[in-house]
Parts: sequence; structure tokens; C-alpha cells
Amino acid sequence: MTTSSVAAPDAPAKSRGGARVAVQKFGTFLSGMVMPNIAIFIAWGIITAFFIPDGWTPVAALGGSRDGSVVGVVGPILTYLIPLAIAIQGGRMVYETRGAVVGSIFAMGVILGSGTTMILGAMICGPLGAYLVKQMDRLWDGKIRPGFEMLVNNYSAGILGFGLFMAGFFWLSKVFTAIADGLGVAVEFLIQHSLLPLASIFIEPAKVFFLNNAINHGVLDQLGVDQVKESGKSILFLLEANPGPGLGILLAFTFFGVGIARSTAPGAIIIQFFGGIHEIYFPYVLQKPVLFLAVILGGGTGVLTNVIFNSGLTAPASPGSIIAVLGNTPRDSFLGVILSVILSAGVSFAVASFFLLATRKRDLAAGNAGDMSAAMAKLQANKGRDVNAATSGLLGNNSPANEEEAEASLGGVGSATTATATRVENVVFACDAGMGSSAMGASVLRNKVKKAGIEGVTVVNKAIANLDGTEDLIITQEELTDRARQKNPGAQHVSVGNFMNAPQYDEVVEQLKNQ
Repeated sequence: MTTSSVAAPDAPAKSRGGARVAVQKFGTFLSGMVMPNIAIFIAWGIITAFFIPDGWTPVAALGGSRDGSVVGVVGPILTYLIPLAIAIQGGRMVYETRGAVVGSIFAMGVILGSGTTMILGAMICGPLGAYLVKQMDRLWDGKIRPGFEMLVNNYSAGILGFGLFMAGFFWLSKVFTAIADGLGVAVEFLIQHSLLPLASIFIEPAKVFFLNNAINHGVLDQLGVDQVKESGKSILFLLEANPGPGLGILLAFTFFGVGIARSTAPGAIIIQFFGGIHEIYFPYVLQKPVLFLAVILGGGTGVLTNVIFNSGLTAPASPGSIIAVLGNTPRDSFLGVILSVILSAGVSFAVASFFLLATRKRDLAAGNAGDMSAAMAKLQANKGRDVNAATSGLLGNNSPANEEEAEASLGGVGSATTATATRVENVVFACDAGMGSSAMGASVLRNKVKKAGIEGVTVVNKAIANLDGTEDLIITQEELTDRARQKNPGAQHVSVGNFMNAPQYDEVVEQLKNQ
């Protein structure tokens, strides 16, 4: 829960988990393109909420007119700025500035050739254009005569960009438009037949298994902004971001849980509900897999409420904080959105409480240790990680065998997964998008380092995709450590179950003091 796991130090750093890991990596990449540009979505959402004809303070020059005689800025920002920003970020992730330039040219062809918002096209064309120019550069790497480098580099990128623009404008734009239209028809069918709450059957478990980024940024954002363009709001932004189901789970553990789970749940509520870091409640669900039913029913209740009240958001709520949710709520949706959060939390709380009370005597008799071990074992099985390592970390490494093994193999840092003799000066918290949970963890450790009077050590947060090999010590959640190790196998790797209050922070501080 709030402790960390010790992965086997000699385990081969190979990809595990099959399709699940592949989807996680894909979702991480999508998140890496979208999350740095969330501020644009927010600014656009505020402009939409205030200035469209149905907004708080309609201004035609900004929000456009009902009959289309005045364009305004809402449409152009959505049509050009947002997709281009995503394409540029995706290209930069693959091949730095040169990739961003060619990727944006490719994406512009798709944007101009399509009659709909091309966020989906930008997510594909930005990285793809960068990959193609990267492969092209390899063809004559080291073969250009001195003095001709700039000429060759600029014209080769320009000519490739021209070809990609034409392909995007005349061909790919039609393909992406057909895909977007097909997805839109499917969602419209679900909405018209009141079937959209069934999406929670897939989305809520996906959140716990860290598969939500592929769903959110790959599909829902694209369809959501299209709905906002037409009606000023979208229910799709609330399918995953609603903090209600997680709040209900944590409240149930606060009142009816036992042991570690009960003592940590109140603090987790603040982080999850107000901070928007939903990852903090995942181990609570996995402690008792039957609680998947609680989050599914809670999530479905929230969606149904928004369907009934025709409520939605003007932009993605990221992170999924109640503050972000209400900040993106248009004036005609406050009742429905607030009720969706309250009712989803209530249903999730009621169902989770029922199951917790049904097993409370057994949990008390077992001291809760067995259930917590099983929860983390289940988590690691789903992530393809070492079960014994996970359970030893969850229980705080209280097992003598685990303590001896960890101390002997890791040189005193109980949560490190890769030992190294390198002096630690650059500590990095890494997560999917480099925001949210990793930013919170970096802040906690920074304060500990400062209080210990340690100088010459930087503590920052990054996306895993942005790890560049300069990190000395990398801290990740358990399910992400293998990917971080692949990016920088020479660093020390610390696995934690929760960025907020992992005891391994104190071990890291001790290491920094002793080096």
C-alpha cells in the first residue's frame, strides 16, 4: 500500500506480461504526447466555457456565432493548435527537434485534408514522421562531405516532409476521418440506447491495471473534443476521470478496513480526491479482487447519472481531481457532474463496505497480513513481476529472510533493484507521463533530503520515455520498474507501492548521507 517492493536484483530485464505490457507501453507513449499539452486543453476549455454562444459570457469574436458567420477561436485552436502540439511532442519523443519538425509537417497534411478534428491523426503522424526521418538520416550518416551537412539535412527533411504532407492530405486524412467517424457512431449508439454505463466494465479494471492511458488518450480525448466542438461539453471526459469510485473504496476501508489498509486510507483520500492521483487506491482494490465489482458499479452509476442529466466537461480533467473536474464543468452541468461523483462514490462505498464487513472477522483474525500479501502478489502476477519480492515489500520487509536477502544483495538500500557503485547525485522519480504521482513523490523526497542537510543531490520527476541514461537512482511504482530498467540499466532502481509515504525514502536518504 504505502510500502515498497524489492525486485530480485539478478532477474533478467526482459519484457513480460505479453499483450498487457504492450498496451501499457502504448498508453504510456500516448500519455507522453498528450500530458505535456494538457494546459492547452485547459485553456481551450476555459475559452469554450465562457465565450461560445451557450457559455457563461458569449463573445462571438472568441466563441463564434450560432449560424457560423463568425468563426471565433474555439474551432481553430481545436483544429490546428491542439493536434499540432501533440504531433510536435510525439515527434520530439522519437527524434528530438528534427523529428518534431517533420512530424508536424506530416500531421498538418492530415489536419488540412480532413473535415474533423485530427488528434488521432496527429498522435500517429507526429511520431511516424519522426521515425521516418530518423531512418532516412541513417542512410547517409557519416557519408556527407564536410560543408554540405546543413544543405543535405535541410533539403532531405524538406523533401521527405513534402512527400509525407501529400500522403497525409490526400490519403491518410480519409483513413483517419473514417476511423473517427466510426468511433463516433459507436459512442453515439451507446449514448442513445443508454448503454454508455457499460463502458465502466472495461474502463474501471483498466485503470487498476494501468491500461487507461491507451483508452483515454487514444480514443476518448479525440471523440470528446469533437463533442465539445458541437455541443460545448462531452460526457466522455468523465468516463475515466470521475474520482467517485476510488473515493468510495477508500471511505469503505477507512470505516471498515483493518490493519495497514484502514490506517492509510484517510490520507489516501486526500491524495486521490483532491490531488487527482488515482493510482493510490489501486492496491486497496487488489487486496480483495471482489472489489472490482464495487468500482465497476460505482463508475457505471456515475456515467448513468451524467447520461440522465446530459452533463459533461469542456476539456479533459487531468489529473482526475475534483478540483479539475469542477473547473472544467460548464454552467449547465454542475448538478449532473456533482451528483455523478456523489452517487458513484456512494455505490462504490456501499458495495465495498458489504464485502469488507463480510470478511472483517477473518481479516482481524489473520492480522490482515495474509490479505495484503495476496493483494500484492496478485498485483505483481498481473504485471509479470516477482511475487515474493512484492509481498516482502508490502509487509515492510519485516521478514528476516527478506531483510537479509535485500541487504546482502542491494548494498543497504532495501528497495533498490540494481546495485551500483556510482555516487548518487541525480535522483529521478519516473511514471507514465512524468507528472502526477511522480511529481508528488519527488516533492516528498526533496523535503526529506533538504531536512537531512544533504547538498549536491537533485531530485526531479520525469516520464519513463524521457529517461536518458544520466540518472543515478530511479524510483518507480512496482509495475513500471522493468520499463525504467530497460531505459537505464546502469542506475539504481527503487520500486515503491505508493509515492506518498514509502519507507524506502528514509533508506535512500541514509544512503545519500553515507556516500
